[in-house]
Amino acid sequence: MSSTKKLKLEELGRIDIQTFKAAAKTPLVVVLDNVRSMHNVGAIFRTADAFLVEQIVLCGITPQPPHREIHKAALGATESVDWIYQKEISEALNNLKKEGYKIIGVEQTTNSGPLTDFDVEKTEKYAVVLGNEVDGLSDDALSRYDAFVEVPQLGTKHSLNVSVCGGIVIWEFFKNLM
Repeated sequence: MSSTKKLKLEELGRIDIQTFKAAAKTPLVVVLDNVRSMHNVGAIFRTADAFLVEQIVLCGITPQPPHREIHKAALGATESVDWIYQKEISEALNNLKKEGYKIIGVEQTTNSGPLTDFDVEKTEKYAVVLGNEVDGLSDDALSRYDAFVEVPQLGTKHSLNVSVCGGIVIWEFFKNLM
């Protein structure tokens, strides 16, 4: 049996920021609707970097880089992943629709279905929207969504941390789009 060793950082062959910026991206935008935790925002940036997400749109009270607390979790991903701030979630979703994105809300609603049953089409561009840690997606924008998905859960809790949920959703879209 061969011995196993952990790879050192320099052995991982990661790309630099310039190469990342020039790389073909996953046709996916992540929208953060009033996500208040800087650690959650940073973690989502880091996940977006890992899966070549096109852009992050920060809305409402979502904190914006640069900030030490965001950087702690992002580990530099705020420099590689493109992002913009739009105060109003409705305006952000309208702009994405005009650009041809299907808007997918990650929320438990009367019309949501399991993420695992959602048919991700390779010919489409998607924007997935993650909401506030307590209140979820903004009520006033619910009519602007094309679909709602939720991560199936079997335990006693009814929700996941927004950055954990975001990681699962981003991975599901990534593996179906690339």
